Amino acid sequence: MTTLVLRGARPLGGPATDVRIESGVIAELGRGLAGDDVLDADGLVLLPGLVDLHTHLREPGREDAETVATGSAAAARGGFTAVHAMANTSPVADSAEIVEQVARRGAAAGLVDVRPVGAVSRGLAGEQLAEIATMARSQAQVRVFSDDGLCVADARLMRRALEYVKPFDAVIAQHAQDPRLADGNACAHEGELSGRLGLPGWPSVAEESIVARDVMLARHTGSRLHVCHVSSAATVDVLRWAKARGIAVTAEVTPHHLLLTEDLLSTYDPVFKVNPPLRPSEDVQALREALADGTIDAVATDHAPHAAHDKDHAFADAAFGMLGLETALGVVAEAMVHTGLLDWTGVADRMSLRPARIARLSGQGRPIRVGEPANLTVVDPSSSVVVDPARFASRSRNTPFAGRALPARVVSTIYLGRMTVRDGALLQPVGAS
Repeated sequence: MTTLVLRGARPLGGPATDVRIESGVIAELGRGLAGDDVLDADGLVLLPGLVDLHTHLREPGREDAETVATGSAAAARGGFTAVHAMANTSPVADSAEIVEQVARRGAAAGLVDVRPVGAVSRGLAGEQLAEIATMARSQAQVRVFSDDGLCVADARLMRRALEYVKPFDAVIAQHAQDPRLADGNACAHEGELSGRLGLPGWPSVAEESIVARDVMLARHTGSRLHVCHVSSAATVDVLRWAKARGIAVTAEVTPHHLLLTEDLLSTYDPVFKVNPPLRPSEDVQALREALADGTIDAVATDHAPHAAHDKDHAFADAAFGMLGLETALGVVAEAMVHTGLLDWTGVADRMSLRPARIARLSGQGRPIRVGEPANLTVVDPSSSVVVDPARFASRSRNTPFAGRALPARVVSTIYLGRMTVRDGALLQPVGAS
């Protein structure tokens, strides 16, 4: 078994130390440690491996946009050691057979821990519960359930879903969007700009009203609720109210909602079309403050790869979504670290520790100490990277950050004690284990 040593790394920005990794775990911390393979990490920050609660890997059904293997490669290059694959595939991941298939393909890729998310309703139709208990008991051990892309709009069905997941200590992750307030044509934040551009508006109350309803259902059932991709200041107010009363609710924000604002839509470039839509600057500031004070628990990418033939259309006709895995850490560094709202310990908490806890991943988001699993991310906080979609590991190219210099380069990613990325490059072909 090869022994790996990270020389001079700074765990969470603390004092420099050597880290010796053997048999998949952190074997020793100290100075002057020896190993078969040594990575010079002088001046680099060592974080627990990043955990993403919200990715779209598109397999099965849309392998032209992404596969479990290419999405895993993108995740590894972005510093992630665990990702959750959303259920809106074709066929929908609403049965043990499909979630186990996704888990097997993740294991075959061997780059990150791929955790399938099970659908809440059969076929994402919002009418009947999916096989929640069967998926929870399957070999995939599903602990996150979501109809993401579609809101569980029926209050009775949402209540039943919360009740069904409770015995498994699982969580319902809700895409909060009242379909009667934001119909299928809505594609921009409802306001002066959407009116001037002639784009159908999506009012933020469509999100806030569902979150308010769902936190009350979570209180009634005593179950865990997770709010996906929070985008408005008023939603933050609802979350603060609920948490102050001890309701078991957690929430995530995407990197793009921390940095991008609705004014980008004035170009009609469909790369900026996303669900929920980009909001005004005052919402962005409220989201940053909520992430900093812990009201919003986690950053989740909502990585949404699209083939060019689905994205390259007039704005109203283009597919929703942006890539996120390979740029997430840099965006968070720009929006949160460089603004002084979070330090690297805070980044680790919001991008590793809390997501792992929400998803009940026992081997992820662990302290950097002897005996812990070696799922780690090595970051150069002093360098920057100009985003070049042509160099992405993802099969798609729909990033809103193309040509933008983002800080904090991911140098290496270590999964189960094995370096999967070194100096930004994958160390094994996609799909090799």
